[in-house]
Amino acid sequence: MQATVELMPINPLQTHARLFSMLVLSWALASCGTSTPRVVCPASSSSSTTCTCGSGTAACPISPGPAFLYASGGGTIAGFSIDHSTGALSQVATATGPSISYGLAAVNNQFLFASDRSQGQMDGFSINQTTGVLTTLQGSPFPAGTLSAPTGLASPSGSSFLYAADIAAVDSFTVNSAGMPSAIMGSPFPSGSSLFLAADPSGEFLYAPDANPPGSVIAFTISSTGALTAVPDSPFAIPGQTDSLPTGIVDTGSYVYVTLSLTSQIAAFSIVTGTGALTPVPNSPFPTGANPAAIVFANGFLYVLNDGSISGYSINSSSGVLTPLSGSPFAIVGLAIAADSLDQYLYVSGLTGIQAFSIDPISGSLTPVAGSPFPASLTLPQVLTVVQIPPP
Repeated sequence: MQATVELMPINPLQTHARLFSMLVLSWALASCGTSTPRVVCPASSSSSTTCTCGSGTAACPISPGPAFLYASGGGTIAGFSIDHSTGALSQVATATGPSISYGLAAVNNQFLFASDRSQGQMDGFSINQTTGVLTTLQGSPFPAGTLSAPTGLASPSGSSFLYAADIAAVDSFTVNSAGMPSAIMGSPFPSGSSLFLAADPSGEFLYAPDANPPGSVIAFTISSTGALTAVPDSPFAIPGQTDSLPTGIVDTGSYVYVTLSLTSQIAAFSIVTGTGALTPVPNSPFPTGANPAAIVFANGFLYVLNDGSISGYSINSSSGVLTPLSGSPFAIVGLAIAADSLDQYLYVSGLTGIQAFSIDPISGSLTPVAGSPFPASLTLPQVLTVVQIPPP
């Protein structure tokens, strides 16, 4: 871990981005139609005479529940309400959190956890489903384990499982109805040197970039109990690398993409259905901006936080091949990046607050939201995540 930190760039702003930017998971929520903004169907409306959820169908007359953006930095976690129609942010509350955190993750949209590497623990909060206000959970902070230093966090959508990247291992927990995390039998599960994790939208697989040279991606299957088992032939090598330092990672459901910090590239893999094994995408790895850090998947596009810019890509749905968007890289400087769960807006933290951008559904271009950047009552927002509350 320390070797990874020493390899970070010397630019002060990008140093924080590389140290603290997390992979923000792409939450796979059921949506109806292709209209913008999208609306979310509850499970009870997944098939009826008036509404059928799925790509290409008419939008359901059901509004999404509230959405909240959370930012951690300098001992504070700030919460913001997201306006679905405009993308604007309104700060709702703050809570005391870790002084330095590498990861934020919500479990089943009910509980928010922040990793605290220096203390070997996780801070836990309940999320008010209407206001987004955070309340510290009883017993928080929770120890991650013996000699632990948790960094990136991940939780499969709709599950009660929580995973933390740790020293050569993945700490694994199940979270009960009161928000109390308990170690899963067999945890911690052996892994490589990873800062961040990505859970597959199916909830079947977990992926971790291994920073040990030459660089690879470790794949796990997730059992019904939350236990992890290495996928056969894991770890999967990144082609043509001698020392690439993979860091950020995202799982789109069909493909896994990993930022390679030392070579300024993106490694791409297709996911083998049923097994979770990874196969390199043709022509991978792909070039990106200098010192890429975090990576997110939004509205069918891929966005990478570089040193002083954001690179955007379209994804060939049949091959996973990346093509730079028109106008990319975008001259946007940030420390961390996240996308809203309905794929309409991109959020980037910086020294002046939280920058918000609307995502063009056709071109993927980014347009600043009115009022952006939005002030944040915390110093150096290091990590961002979005929580989408289901409709009532």
